[in-house]
Amino acid sequence: MNDQTDEIKGKIDIVEYIGQRVQLKKAGRNFKGLCPFHQEKTPSFVVSADRQIWHCFGTCGVGGDVISFLMKWDNLTFYEALQELAEMTGIVLENGSFNDTKWDKKEKLYAINESARKYYQYLLEKTKFGIKAREYLKNRTLNERIIKTFELGYAPSSWDSLLKYLQKKNFAFQDIVDSGLIIMKDQSRGYDRFRNRVMFPLRDARGKVIGFSGRLLEEDAHSAKYVNTPETEVYHKRDHLYGIDKTKEAIRKSDNAIVVEGEFDLITPYQYDVENIVAIKGAALTEGQLNILKRYTKRLTLALDTDAAGIEAMKRGIVVAEKMDFEIHIVEFSKGKDPDEAIRADKVQFLKDVKKARPIYDFLINSAKKKYPEDSSSHKKKIGDEVAPFIRLINNPIVRSHYVRALASILDVQEESVEKLLRNQDFKTKTTYASKKKSTSNISRKELMQKYILSFLLQHKNPAELLKFDTKVLEPEYFKIPSYASIFEKLIQYLDVQKQEFDYAQFAKLLPAQTLSVADELFLFASDLPDMNDKNFVKLSTELAISELKQNVHDLLSTTEETDDVRLSALSEKLKRMEKTFQAL
Repeated sequence: MNDQTDEIKGKIDIVEYIGQRVQLKKAGRNFKGLCPFHQEKTPSFVVSADRQIWHCFGTCGVGGDVISFLMKWDNLTFYEALQELAEMTGIVLENGSFNDTKWDKKEKLYAINESARKYYQYLLEKTKFGIKAREYLKNRTLNERIIKTFELGYAPSSWDSLLKYLQKKNFAFQDIVDSGLIIMKDQSRGYDRFRNRVMFPLRDARGKVIGFSGRLLEEDAHSAKYVNTPETEVYHKRDHLYGIDKTKEAIRKSDNAIVVEGEFDLITPYQYDVENIVAIKGAALTEGQLNILKRYTKRLTLALDTDAAGIEAMKRGIVVAEKMDFEIHIVEFSKGKDPDEAIRADKVQFLKDVKKARPIYDFLINSAKKKYPEDSSSHKKKIGDEVAPFIRLINNPIVRSHYVRALASILDVQEESVEKLLRNQDFKTKTTYASKKKSTSNISRKELMQKYILSFLLQHKNPAELLKFDTKVLEPEYFKIPSYASIFEKLIQYLDVQKQEFDYAQFAKLLPAQTLSVADELFLFASDLPDMNDKNFVKLSTELAISELKQNVHDLLSTTEETDDVRLSALSEKLKRMEKTFQAL
Protein backbone atom coordinates (compact mmCIF):
# COMPACT_ATOMS: atom_id res chain seq x y z
CA MET A 1 0.00 0.00 0.00
CA ASN A 2 2.87 2.40 0.77
CA ASP A 3 4.29 1.89 -2.73
CA GLN A 4 0.92 2.71 -4.27
CA THR A 5 0.53 5.74 -2.03
CA ASP A 6 3.88 7.06 -3.26
CA GLU A 7 2.93 6.24 -6.85
CA ILE A 8 -0.34 8.20 -6.54
CA LYS A 9 1.39 11.21 -4.98
CA GLY A 10 4.07 11.03 -7.66
CA LYS A 11 1.46 11.49 -10.41
CA ILE A 12 -0.09 14.60 -8.88
CA ASP A 13 1.46 18.07 -8.90
CA ILE A 14 0.37 19.46 -5.53
CA VAL A 15 0.60 23.09 -6.71
CA GLU A 16 -1.70 22.40 -9.64
CA TYR A 17 -4.08 20.30 -7.53
CA ILE A 18 -4.41 22.78 -4.65
CA GLY A 19 -4.32 25.68 -7.12
CA GLN A 20 -7.64 24.48 -8.56
CA ARG A 21 -9.18 25.04 -5.13
CA VAL A 22 -7.09 27.87 -3.65
CA GLN A 23 -5.79 30.96 -5.43
CA LEU A 24 -2.01 30.68 -5.17
CA LYS A 25 0.67 33.21 -6.04
CA LYS A 26 4.41 32.63 -6.50
CA ALA A 27 6.34 33.44 -3.34
CA GLY A 28 10.05 32.80 -3.77
CA ARG A 29 10.49 29.08 -4.46
CA ASN A 30 7.02 28.32 -3.10
CA PHE A 31 3.43 29.42 -3.59
CA LYS A 32 1.21 31.28 -1.16
CA GLY A 33 -2.49 31.98 -0.67
CA LEU A 34 -5.28 32.44 1.85
CA CYS A 35 -5.76 29.35 3.98
CA PRO A 36 -8.94 27.51 2.91
CA PHE A 37 -9.38 26.02 6.38
CA HIS A 38 -9.78 29.20 8.43
CA GLN A 39 -10.73 32.83 7.87
CA GLU A 40 -7.82 35.19 7.27
CA LYS A 41 -6.96 38.42 5.47
CA THR A 42 -3.20 37.92 5.12
CA PRO A 43 -2.03 34.81 3.23
CA SER A 44 -0.40 32.25 5.50
CA PHE A 45 -0.97 29.09 3.43
CA VAL A 46 2.21 27.93 1.66
CA VAL A 47 2.62 25.17 -0.94
CA SER A 48 5.95 23.76 -2.09
CA ALA A 49 6.46 22.39 -5.60
CA ASP A 50 9.88 21.06 -4.59
CA ARG A 51 8.64 19.08 -1.62
CA GLN A 52 5.03 18.52 -2.76
CA ILE A 53 3.78 19.65 0.65
CA TRP A 54 1.64 22.44 2.15
CA HIS A 55 1.51 24.18 5.50
CA CYS A 56 -0.61 26.87 7.15
CA PHE A 57 1.40 29.32 9.26
CA GLY A 58 -1.75 30.99 10.55
CA THR A 59 -4.40 29.82 13.00
CA CYS A 60 -4.52 26.25 11.66
CA GLY A 61 -0.85 25.43 11.99
CA VAL A 62 -1.43 22.23 10.03
CA GLY A 63 0.13 20.83 6.88
CA GLY A 64 0.99 17.73 4.94
CA ASP A 65 0.88 16.25 1.44
CA VAL A 66 -1.83 16.11 -1.23
CA ILE A 67 -3.62 13.26 0.57
CA SER A 68 -3.83 15.12 3.87
CA PHE A 69 -5.07 18.22 1.99
CA LEU A 70 -7.94 16.28 0.42
CA MET A 71 -8.74 14.64 3.76
CA LYS A 72 -9.16 18.07 5.37
CA TRP A 73 -10.81 19.67 2.32
CA ASP A 74 -13.58 17.06 2.05
CA ASN A 75 -13.52 15.71 5.62
CA LEU A 76 -12.41 12.27 4.39
CA THR A 77 -10.55 9.41 6.00
CA PHE A 78 -7.10 8.57 4.65
CA TYR A 79 -8.36 5.67 2.59
CA GLU A 80 -11.29 7.66 1.15
CA ALA A 81 -8.88 10.36 0.00
CA LEU A 82 -6.49 7.75 -1.37
CA GLN A 83 -9.33 6.12 -3.33
CA GLU A 84 -10.39 9.42 -4.86
CA LEU A 85 -6.86 10.33 -5.90
CA ALA A 86 -6.28 6.80 -7.24
CA GLU A 87 -9.33 7.13 -9.49
CA MET A 88 -8.12 10.54 -10.65
CA THR A 89 -4.70 9.18 -11.61
CA GLY A 90 -6.02 5.93 -13.10
CA ILE A 91 -4.33 3.72 -10.50
CA VAL A 92 -6.22 0.66 -9.27
CA LEU A 93 -5.62 0.11 -5.58
CA GLU A 94 -4.54 -3.39 -4.72
CA ASN A 95 -6.82 -5.52 -2.61
CA GLY A 96 -5.24 -5.95 0.75
CA SER A 97 -5.57 -5.29 4.40
CA PHE A 98 -5.94 -1.65 5.30
CA ASN A 99 -6.67 -0.79 8.89
CA ASP A 100 -8.84 2.32 8.85
CA THR A 101 -11.74 1.79 11.24
CA LYS A 102 -13.21 5.24 10.62
CA TRP A 103 -13.27 4.65 6.86
CA ASP A 104 -14.74 1.18 7.38
CA LYS A 105 -17.54 2.64 9.50
CA LYS A 106 -18.32 5.37 6.99
CA GLU A 107 -18.40 2.86 4.13
CA LYS A 108 -20.99 0.82 6.05
CA LEU A 109 -23.15 3.90 6.59
CA TYR A 110 -22.89 4.87 2.91
CA ALA A 111 -23.95 1.35 1.94
CA ILE A 112 -26.91 1.37 4.34
CA ASN A 113 -28.07 4.77 3.08
CA GLU A 114 -27.74 3.64 -0.55
CA SER A 115 -29.82 0.53 0.17
CA ALA A 116 -32.45 2.65 1.93
CA ARG A 117 -32.55 5.03 -1.05
CA LYS A 118 -33.25 2.16 -3.44
CA TYR A 119 -35.91 0.81 -1.09
CA TYR A 120 -37.74 4.15 -0.80
CA GLN A 121 -37.47 4.81 -4.55
CA TYR A 122 -38.82 1.37 -5.42
CA LEU A 123 -41.83 1.83 -3.11
CA LEU A 124 -42.65 5.18 -4.73
CA GLU A 125 -42.27 4.10 -8.33
CA LYS A 126 -43.28 0.44 -8.40
CA THR A 127 -45.80 -0.33 -5.65
CA LYS A 128 -49.36 0.51 -4.66
CA PHE A 129 -48.04 1.91 -1.38
CA GLY A 130 -46.52 4.80 -3.27
CA ILE A 131 -49.69 5.85 -5.12
CA LYS A 132 -50.60 8.60 -2.64
CA ALA A 133 -47.04 9.94 -2.68
CA ARG A 134 -47.00 9.94 -6.50
CA GLU A 135 -50.25 11.92 -6.50
CA TYR A 136 -48.78 14.37 -4.01
CA LEU A 137 -45.72 14.98 -6.21
CA LYS A 138 -47.94 15.33 -9.27
CA ASN A 139 -49.93 18.01 -7.46
CA ARG A 140 -46.62 19.77 -6.78
CA THR A 141 -46.23 19.78 -10.62
CA LEU A 142 -43.12 17.61 -10.55
CA ASN A 143 -42.66 15.46 -13.65
CA GLU A 144 -41.29 11.91 -13.78
CA ARG A 145 -37.92 13.04 -15.11
CA ILE A 146 -37.25 15.33 -12.15
CA ILE A 147 -38.52 12.73 -9.67
CA LYS A 148 -36.02 10.24 -11.08
CA THR A 149 -33.23 12.84 -11.28
CA PHE A 150 -33.49 13.56 -7.56
CA GLU A 151 -34.32 9.91 -6.75
CA LEU A 152 -37.35 10.77 -4.65
CA GLY A 153 -38.91 7.94 -2.68
CA TYR A 154 -41.62 7.00 -0.24
CA ALA A 155 -41.38 5.76 3.36
CA PRO A 156 -44.48 3.70 4.22
CA SER A 157 -46.52 4.01 7.42
CA SER A 158 -45.09 0.73 8.69
CA TRP A 159 -43.14 0.83 11.94
CA ASP A 160 -40.26 -1.43 10.94
CA SER A 161 -40.42 -2.31 7.24
CA LEU A 162 -37.11 -0.54 6.46
CA LEU A 163 -35.41 -2.11 9.47
CA LYS A 164 -36.45 -5.59 8.37
CA TYR A 165 -35.38 -4.86 4.79
CA LEU A 166 -31.91 -3.70 5.86
CA GLN A 167 -31.46 -6.68 8.18
CA LYS A 168 -32.32 -9.01 5.28
CA LYS A 169 -29.53 -7.24 3.40
CA ASN A 170 -27.23 -8.46 6.21
CA PHE A 171 -26.51 -5.06 7.70
CA ALA A 172 -25.71 -5.21 11.41
CA PHE A 173 -28.35 -3.83 13.75
CA GLN A 174 -25.92 -1.41 15.43
CA ASP A 175 -24.78 -0.02 12.07
CA ILE A 176 -28.43 0.59 11.10
CA VAL A 177 -28.89 2.40 14.41
CA ASP A 178 -25.76 4.48 13.74
CA SER A 179 -27.11 5.48 10.31
CA GLY A 180 -29.97 7.32 12.03
CA LEU A 181 -32.60 5.49 9.97
CA ILE A 182 -34.18 3.91 13.03
CA ILE A 183 -35.00 5.18 16.50
CA MET A 184 -34.27 3.00 19.50
CA LYS A 185 -37.34 2.02 21.54
CA ASP A 186 -35.28 0.33 24.22
CA GLN A 187 -31.81 -1.22 24.39
CA SER A 188 -32.61 -3.97 21.89
CA ARG A 189 -35.52 -2.75 19.76
CA GLY A 190 -36.02 0.08 17.31
CA TYR A 191 -38.47 1.44 14.74
CA ASP A 192 -38.22 3.31 11.44
CA ARG A 193 -37.52 7.03 11.80
CA PHE A 194 -39.29 7.91 8.53
CA ARG A 195 -42.93 6.87 8.10
CA ASN A 196 -45.58 8.04 5.61
CA ARG A 197 -43.23 10.57 4.06
CA VAL A 198 -41.92 11.63 0.67
CA MET A 199 -38.20 10.94 0.89
CA PHE A 200 -35.36 13.11 -0.37
CA PRO A 201 -31.92 11.43 -0.43
CA LEU A 202 -29.20 13.80 0.77
CA ARG A 203 -25.92 13.49 -1.12
CA ASP A 204 -22.58 15.17 -0.51
CA ALA A 205 -20.62 16.96 -3.24
CA ARG A 206 -19.03 13.62 -4.25
CA GLY A 207 -22.45 11.99 -4.71
CA LYS A 208 -22.45 9.75 -1.61
CA VAL A 209 -25.85 9.29 0.09
CA ILE A 210 -25.24 10.67 3.57
CA GLY A 211 -28.80 10.86 4.89
CA PHE A 212 -32.43 11.71 4.16
CA SER A 213 -35.09 14.35 4.57
CA GLY A 214 -38.69 13.21 4.80
CA ARG A 215 -41.75 15.39 4.09
CA LEU A 216 -44.99 14.36 5.78
CA LEU A 217 -47.70 13.40 3.26
CA GLU A 218 -50.66 14.34 5.42
CA GLU A 219 -50.72 17.23 7.88
CA ASP A 220 -50.54 15.97 11.45
CA ALA A 221 -50.50 18.20 14.52
CA HIS A 222 -48.47 15.59 16.38
CA SER A 223 -45.74 15.15 13.74
CA ALA A 224 -43.18 17.54 12.27
CA LYS A 225 -43.72 18.43 8.61
CA TYR A 226 -40.06 17.64 7.85
CA VAL A 227 -37.79 15.11 9.57
CA ASN A 228 -34.07 14.79 8.80
CA THR A 229 -31.41 12.21 9.47
CA PRO A 230 -29.78 13.14 12.81
CA GLU A 231 -26.06 13.92 13.04
CA THR A 232 -24.06 10.81 12.12
CA GLU A 233 -20.53 9.88 11.14
CA VAL A 234 -21.34 10.93 7.55
CA TYR A 235 -24.13 13.53 7.88
CA HIS A 236 -23.52 16.94 9.40
CA LYS A 237 -26.34 19.40 8.82
CA ARG A 238 -24.10 22.47 9.10
CA ASP A 239 -21.83 21.15 6.33
CA HIS A 240 -24.58 19.99 3.96
CA LEU A 241 -25.98 21.64 0.84
CA TYR A 242 -28.89 19.83 -0.78
CA GLY A 243 -28.42 19.28 -4.52
CA ILE A 244 -24.74 20.31 -4.62
CA ASP A 245 -23.78 16.99 -6.26
CA LYS A 246 -25.98 17.86 -9.26
CA THR A 247 -25.65 21.63 -9.40
CA LYS A 248 -21.99 22.35 -8.61
CA GLU A 249 -20.86 22.54 -12.24
CA ALA A 250 -23.72 24.90 -13.17
CA ILE A 251 -22.76 27.05 -10.17
CA ARG A 252 -19.13 27.08 -11.29
CA LYS A 253 -20.09 27.89 -14.89
CA SER A 254 -22.45 30.74 -13.97
CA ASP A 255 -20.20 31.92 -11.12
CA ASN A 256 -23.28 32.34 -8.97
CA ALA A 257 -25.18 30.16 -6.50
CA ILE A 258 -28.86 30.75 -5.86
CA VAL A 259 -29.37 29.68 -2.25
CA VAL A 260 -32.86 28.52 -1.27
CA GLU A 261 -34.43 26.96 1.79
CA GLY A 262 -35.71 23.41 1.44
CA GLU A 263 -35.84 20.67 -1.17
CA PHE A 264 -38.88 21.76 -3.18
CA ASP A 265 -37.49 25.29 -3.54
CA LEU A 266 -34.54 23.68 -5.34
CA ILE A 267 -36.23 20.88 -7.27
CA THR A 268 -38.96 22.98 -8.89
CA PRO A 269 -36.59 25.66 -10.30
CA TYR A 270 -34.26 22.86 -11.43
CA GLN A 271 -37.17 21.37 -13.40
CA TYR A 272 -37.47 24.76 -15.11
CA ASP A 273 -33.76 24.65 -16.08
CA VAL A 274 -32.47 26.85 -13.23
CA GLU A 275 -29.56 24.62 -12.25
CA ASN A 276 -27.10 26.92 -10.41
CA ILE A 277 -28.95 26.42 -7.15
CA VAL A 278 -28.50 24.79 -3.73
CA ALA A 279 -30.73 24.39 -0.69
CA ILE A 280 -30.04 24.78 3.02
CA LYS A 281 -32.09 23.98 6.11
CA GLY A 282 -33.04 27.26 7.72
CA ALA A 283 -32.16 30.77 6.56
CA ALA A 284 -28.69 31.02 8.10
CA LEU A 285 -25.67 30.02 6.05
CA THR A 286 -22.99 28.27 8.08
CA GLU A 287 -19.23 28.42 7.74
CA GLY A 288 -19.19 24.77 6.67
CA GLN A 289 -21.66 25.42 3.86
CA LEU A 290 -19.78 28.52 2.73
CA ASN A 291 -16.53 26.57 2.68
CA ILE A 292 -18.14 24.17 0.19
CA LEU A 293 -19.66 26.94 -1.94
CA LYS A 294 -16.41 28.90 -2.24
CA ARG A 295 -14.94 26.00 -4.23
CA TYR A 296 -17.33 26.91 -7.03
CA THR A 297 -18.16 30.62 -6.66
CA LYS A 298 -17.84 33.68 -4.45
CA ARG A 299 -21.20 35.12 -5.60
CA LEU A 300 -24.39 34.19 -3.75
CA THR A 301 -27.97 35.12 -4.52
CA LEU A 302 -30.07 34.40 -1.45
CA ALA A 303 -33.68 33.46 -2.19
CA LEU A 304 -34.72 32.86 1.41
CA ASP A 305 -37.62 33.89 3.62
CA THR A 306 -37.51 37.65 4.21
CA ASP A 307 -39.75 37.72 7.27
CA ALA A 308 -38.32 38.96 10.58
CA ALA A 309 -36.94 35.55 11.58
CA GLY A 310 -35.46 35.01 8.11
CA ILE A 311 -33.73 38.39 8.11
CA GLU A 312 -32.17 37.71 11.51
CA ALA A 313 -30.93 34.33 10.30
CA MET A 314 -29.46 35.93 7.18
CA LYS A 315 -27.63 38.47 9.30
CA ARG A 316 -25.87 35.67 11.16
CA GLY A 317 -24.68 34.23 7.86
CA ILE A 318 -23.49 37.61 6.58
CA VAL A 319 -20.92 37.96 9.36
CA VAL A 320 -19.21 34.75 8.23
CA ALA A 321 -19.74 35.30 4.49
CA GLU A 322 -18.21 38.79 4.52
CA LYS A 323 -15.09 37.51 6.27
CA MET A 324 -14.78 34.92 3.51
CA ASP A 325 -15.11 37.59 0.77
CA PHE A 326 -18.46 36.48 -0.65
CA GLU A 327 -20.50 38.88 -2.76
CA ILE A 328 -24.10 38.53 -1.56
CA HIS A 329 -27.36 39.63 -3.17
CA ILE A 330 -30.95 39.19 -1.99
CA VAL A 331 -33.84 38.35 -4.31
CA GLU A 332 -37.44 39.23 -3.53
CA PHE A 333 -39.99 37.58 -5.79
CA SER A 334 -42.78 39.54 -7.46
CA LYS A 335 -45.02 36.48 -7.62
CA GLY A 336 -45.12 33.72 -5.03
CA LYS A 337 -43.83 33.60 -1.47
CA ASP A 338 -40.89 31.28 -2.25
CA PRO A 339 -38.86 30.02 -5.25
CA ASP A 340 -41.14 26.99 -5.71
CA GLU A 341 -44.27 29.14 -6.06
CA ALA A 342 -42.53 31.98 -7.90
CA ILE A 343 -41.18 29.93 -10.79
CA ARG A 344 -44.42 27.97 -11.21
CA ALA A 345 -46.31 31.26 -11.36
CA ASP A 346 -44.06 32.91 -13.95
CA LYS A 347 -40.63 31.62 -14.99
CA VAL A 348 -39.77 34.80 -16.94
CA GLN A 349 -40.55 37.00 -13.94
CA PHE A 350 -38.64 34.61 -11.67
CA LEU A 351 -35.50 35.04 -13.79
CA LYS A 352 -35.98 38.82 -13.88
CA ASP A 353 -36.28 38.93 -10.10
CA VAL A 354 -33.09 36.89 -9.72
CA LYS A 355 -31.26 39.16 -12.17
CA LYS A 356 -32.26 42.32 -10.31
CA ALA A 357 -31.41 40.93 -6.87
CA ARG A 358 -29.96 43.74 -4.78
CA PRO A 359 -26.79 43.79 -2.70
CA ILE A 360 -27.28 42.52 0.84
CA TYR A 361 -26.43 45.90 2.38
CA ASP A 362 -29.08 47.70 0.32
CA PHE A 363 -31.54 45.08 1.49
CA LEU A 364 -30.56 45.50 5.15
CA ILE A 365 -30.84 49.29 4.97
CA ASN A 366 -34.25 49.05 3.30
CA SER A 367 -35.44 46.49 5.87
CA ALA A 368 -34.36 48.76 8.72
CA LYS A 369 -36.17 51.72 7.11
CA LYS A 370 -39.37 49.65 6.90
CA LYS A 371 -38.96 48.56 10.51
CA TYR A 372 -38.38 52.13 11.74
CA PRO A 373 -40.28 54.38 9.29
CA GLU A 374 -40.66 57.51 11.42
CA ASP A 375 -38.64 60.64 10.62
CA SER A 376 -37.55 60.90 14.22
CA SER A 377 -34.20 60.89 16.00
CA SER A 378 -35.27 57.75 17.87
CA HIS A 379 -35.99 55.75 14.70
CA LYS A 380 -32.90 57.10 12.94
CA LYS A 381 -30.77 55.97 15.87
CA LYS A 382 -32.30 52.49 15.66
CA ILE A 383 -31.62 52.32 11.91
CA GLY A 384 -28.01 53.32 12.49
CA ASP A 385 -27.53 50.86 15.35
CA GLU A 386 -29.02 48.02 13.29
CA VAL A 387 -27.16 48.66 10.03
CA ALA A 388 -23.78 49.96 11.23
CA PRO A 389 -22.45 46.62 12.54
CA PHE A 390 -22.79 45.11 9.06
CA ILE A 391 -21.33 48.04 7.14
CA ARG A 392 -18.42 47.81 9.60
CA LEU A 393 -17.75 44.30 8.27
CA ILE A 394 -17.23 45.43 4.66
CA ASN A 395 -13.62 44.86 3.63
CA ASN A 396 -13.52 46.72 0.33
CA PRO A 397 -12.90 50.42 1.10
CA ILE A 398 -14.80 51.63 -1.99
CA VAL A 399 -17.89 49.56 -1.16
CA ARG A 400 -17.65 50.56 2.48
CA SER A 401 -17.41 54.25 1.59
CA HIS A 402 -20.47 53.91 -0.67
CA TYR A 403 -22.61 52.59 2.19
CA VAL A 404 -21.26 55.14 4.65
CA ARG A 405 -22.54 57.86 2.29
CA ALA A 406 -25.85 56.02 1.78
CA LEU A 407 -26.46 55.62 5.52
CA ALA A 408 -25.45 59.23 6.20
CA SER A 409 -27.96 60.40 3.59
CA ILE A 410 -30.77 58.28 5.08
CA LEU A 411 -30.02 59.47 8.62
CA ASP A 412 -29.50 63.07 7.41
CA VAL A 413 -26.15 63.36 9.16
CA GLN A 414 -22.52 63.97 8.17
CA GLU A 415 -20.42 61.01 7.00
CA GLU A 416 -18.09 61.62 9.93
CA SER A 417 -20.95 60.79 12.30
CA VAL A 418 -21.48 57.46 10.55
CA GLU A 419 -17.75 56.70 10.66
CA LYS A 420 -17.76 57.36 14.40
CA LEU A 421 -20.75 55.06 14.79
CA LEU A 422 -18.88 52.34 12.88
CA ARG A 423 -15.90 52.65 15.18
CA ASN A 424 -18.19 52.28 18.17
CA GLN A 425 -19.77 49.20 16.59
CA ASP A 426 -16.44 47.46 16.04
CA PHE A 427 -16.97 43.72 16.35
CA LYS A 428 -13.34 43.07 17.31
CA THR A 429 -13.59 43.10 21.09
CA LYS A 430 -10.70 43.98 23.37
CA THR A 431 -10.53 40.42 24.64
CA THR A 432 -10.19 39.04 21.11
CA TYR A 433 -7.45 41.54 20.36
CA ALA A 434 -5.67 40.74 23.60
CA SER A 435 -5.77 37.01 22.94
CA LYS A 436 -4.42 37.50 19.42
CA LYS A 437 -1.65 39.75 20.73
CA LYS A 438 -0.78 37.19 23.35
CA SER A 439 -0.67 34.35 20.82
CA THR A 440 1.65 36.21 18.45
CA SER A 441 3.97 37.21 21.30
CA ASN A 442 4.46 33.60 22.30
CA ILE A 443 7.24 33.36 19.71
CA SER A 444 10.28 35.28 20.91
CA ARG A 445 12.46 37.30 18.55
CA LYS A 446 15.27 34.81 19.09
CA GLU A 447 13.07 31.93 17.92
CA LEU A 448 11.87 33.95 14.95
CA MET A 449 15.47 34.73 13.98
CA GLN A 450 16.33 31.03 14.12
CA LYS A 451 13.30 30.14 11.97
CA TYR A 452 14.09 32.80 9.35
CA ILE A 453 17.78 31.86 9.20
CA LEU A 454 17.11 28.16 8.71
CA SER A 455 14.24 28.78 6.28
CA PHE A 456 16.39 31.08 4.15
CA LEU A 457 19.25 28.56 4.13
CA LEU A 458 17.01 25.65 3.14
CA GLN A 459 15.46 27.65 0.30
CA HIS A 460 18.73 29.07 -0.98
CA LYS A 461 20.16 27.70 -4.23
CA ASN A 462 23.69 27.83 -2.82
CA PRO A 463 23.66 27.81 0.99
CA ALA A 464 27.31 26.72 1.07
CA GLU A 465 28.33 29.98 -0.58
CA LEU A 466 26.02 31.87 1.75
CA LEU A 467 27.54 30.28 4.83
CA LYS A 468 31.02 31.46 3.79
CA PHE A 469 29.93 34.85 5.12
CA ASP A 470 29.12 33.14 8.40
CA THR A 471 32.38 31.37 9.09
CA LYS A 472 32.64 31.19 12.84
CA VAL A 473 29.44 33.24 13.17
CA LEU A 474 26.68 30.67 13.36
CA GLU A 475 27.13 27.75 15.71
CA PRO A 476 24.73 24.80 16.22
CA GLU A 477 24.52 25.75 19.91
CA TYR A 478 22.89 29.08 18.97
CA PHE A 479 19.81 27.15 17.84
CA LYS A 480 18.18 26.44 21.20
CA ILE A 481 15.42 24.20 19.82
CA PRO A 482 17.06 20.74 19.54
CA SER A 483 15.50 19.94 16.16
CA TYR A 484 16.73 23.29 14.76
CA ALA A 485 20.25 22.58 15.99
CA SER A 486 20.12 19.09 14.49
CA ILE A 487 18.97 20.41 11.10
CA PHE A 488 21.73 23.04 11.06
CA GLU A 489 24.41 20.47 11.95
CA LYS A 490 23.22 18.03 9.29
CA LEU A 491 23.09 20.82 6.73
CA ILE A 492 26.73 21.76 7.45
CA GLN A 493 27.74 18.09 7.13
CA TYR A 494 25.78 17.72 3.89
CA LEU A 495 27.32 20.84 2.34
CA ASP A 496 30.84 19.67 3.22
CA VAL A 497 30.29 16.59 1.04
CA GLN A 498 27.82 17.76 -1.60
CA LYS A 499 29.40 20.36 -3.88
CA GLN A 500 26.68 20.60 -6.52
CA GLU A 501 23.74 23.04 -6.46
CA PHE A 502 21.79 22.49 -3.28
CA ASP A 503 18.79 20.19 -3.63
CA TYR A 504 16.55 20.35 -0.58
CA ALA A 505 14.68 17.20 -1.60
CA GLN A 506 17.94 15.21 -1.56
CA PHE A 507 19.00 16.73 1.74
CA ALA A 508 15.59 15.92 3.25
CA LYS A 509 16.13 12.21 2.58
CA LEU A 510 18.95 12.24 5.13
CA LEU A 511 16.73 13.50 7.94
CA PRO A 512 14.85 11.23 10.35
CA ALA A 513 11.05 11.42 10.10
CA GLN A 514 10.55 13.56 13.19
CA THR A 515 13.20 16.08 12.15
CA LEU A 516 11.98 16.03 8.54
CA SER A 517 8.54 17.38 9.48
CA VAL A 518 10.21 20.30 11.27
CA ALA A 519 12.55 20.91 8.32
CA ASP A 520 9.65 20.90 5.87
CA GLU A 521 7.83 23.48 7.95
CA LEU A 522 10.98 25.63 8.10
CA PHE A 523 11.47 25.23 4.34
CA LEU A 524 8.03 26.80 3.74
CA PHE A 525 8.22 29.37 6.53
CA ALA A 526 9.92 32.37 4.90
CA SER A 527 8.53 31.98 1.38
CA ASP A 528 8.23 35.61 0.34
CA LEU A 529 10.27 37.90 2.54
CA PRO A 530 10.86 40.98 0.36
CA ASP A 531 13.68 42.27 2.58
CA MET A 532 15.43 38.93 3.06
CA ASN A 533 18.52 38.80 0.88
CA ASP A 534 22.06 37.50 1.38
CA LYS A 535 23.21 40.70 3.11
CA ASN A 536 20.24 40.78 5.48
CA PHE A 537 20.76 37.09 6.17
CA VAL A 538 24.30 37.82 7.34
CA LYS A 539 23.00 40.69 9.46
CA LEU A 540 20.33 38.49 11.07
CA SER A 541 22.83 35.69 11.68
CA THR A 542 25.23 38.12 13.32
CA GLU A 543 22.45 39.52 15.49
CA LEU A 544 21.59 35.99 16.65
CA ALA A 545 25.26 35.30 17.40
CA ILE A 546 25.59 38.52 19.42
CA SER A 547 22.46 37.70 21.37
CA GLU A 548 23.70 34.23 22.24
CA LEU A 549 27.22 35.41 23.06
CA LYS A 550 25.85 38.04 25.44
CA GLN A 551 23.75 35.36 27.10
CA ASN A 552 26.81 33.09 27.43
CA VAL A 553 28.87 35.89 28.99
CA HIS A 554 26.05 36.68 31.40
CA ASP A 555 25.67 33.03 32.37
CA LEU A 556 29.41 32.70 32.93
CA LEU A 557 29.57 35.78 35.17
CA SER A 558 26.49 34.69 37.10
CA THR A 559 27.81 31.27 38.00
CA THR A 560 28.43 30.54 41.67
CA GLU A 561 31.44 28.48 40.73
CA GLU A 562 34.88 29.90 39.94
CA THR A 563 34.75 31.85 36.67
CA ASP A 564 36.58 30.35 33.68
CA ASP A 565 38.66 33.40 32.80
CA VAL A 566 40.04 31.88 29.60
CA ARG A 567 36.56 31.07 28.28
CA LEU A 568 35.25 34.45 29.42
CA SER A 569 38.05 36.25 27.60
CA ALA A 570 37.45 34.25 24.41
CA LEU A 571 33.72 34.92 24.50
CA SER A 572 34.25 38.62 25.16
CA GLU A 573 36.70 38.94 22.24
CA LYS A 574 34.31 37.12 19.92
CA LEU A 575 31.43 39.32 21.07
CA LYS A 576 33.42 42.47 20.30
CA ARG A 577 34.22 41.20 16.79
CA MET A 578 30.56 40.33 16.16
CA GLU A 579 29.37 43.76 17.35
CA LYS A 580 31.94 45.47 15.14
CA THR A 581 30.88 43.35 12.17
CA PHE A 582 27.20 44.08 12.86
CA GLN A 583 27.83 47.84 12.94
CA ALA A 584 29.61 47.64 9.59
CA LEU A 585 26.72 45.81 7.90
